[in-house]
Amino acid sequence: MASLSTDEAAPLTLLLKAQSKTVVVNICREGFAHRNGEVPDMVLASIAKTLDIQPLEASKLFRALSSLIKAVLFEGLSSAENIATLFPAGFHDNLKGLLSDTIARNLSDWKASALQDQVSLPHLVDFDWRVDVKTSSDSVARMVQPTCLVQMKIEDTPTHRDQMPPTKSINVEFSRETLETMLDGLGKIRDQLSSVVKSS
Repeated sequence: MASLSTDEAAPLTLLLKAQSKTVVVNICREGFAHRNGEVPDMVLASIAKTLDIQPLEASKLFRALSSLIKAVLFEGLSSAENIATLFPAGFHDNLKGLLSDTIARNLSDWKASALQDQVSLPHLVDFDWRVDVKTSSDSVARMVQPTCLVQMKIEDTPTHRDQMPPTKSINVEFSRETLETMLDGLGKIRDQLSSVVKSS
């Protein structure tokens, strides 16, 4: 298990200067929000003022929080008891309990947010369909050709953090034969997905 070393965890003790548990909770949330990038100077200055520490100390605190939160997500820990095992021996018991409990309480929201931040393929948001009938005639014969028109709304791959990716609409026309082929393929995909779920 990727537990924190004594040196890695040491900056976390700066949270003992917090005047309330709410302050610690808010700092943990900031730590998660900035776990993968540079912490804005404005945030560091605000935390430094709140805890009465130097901005450099606040930066070290965020690095320690980031390491802790990443370890929790990597190990897939969910309970406060399991999270507490990541701290080194001799770490402040009350602070360890508060941090473990805070992370456990916010974990489900953080996991959902972390999944959204991952690079992924575009995905289907919504779709609509209708049946259309094409007709043509000449002096020899009259032709009636039913087709299916499908409009799919696709959400693009995210390119920036904290910004919703754009959506676009794609219109596709299917003949009866093409639609039957596609539905047969989708049926096979459904069956494979079902078998994977049953075997897991």
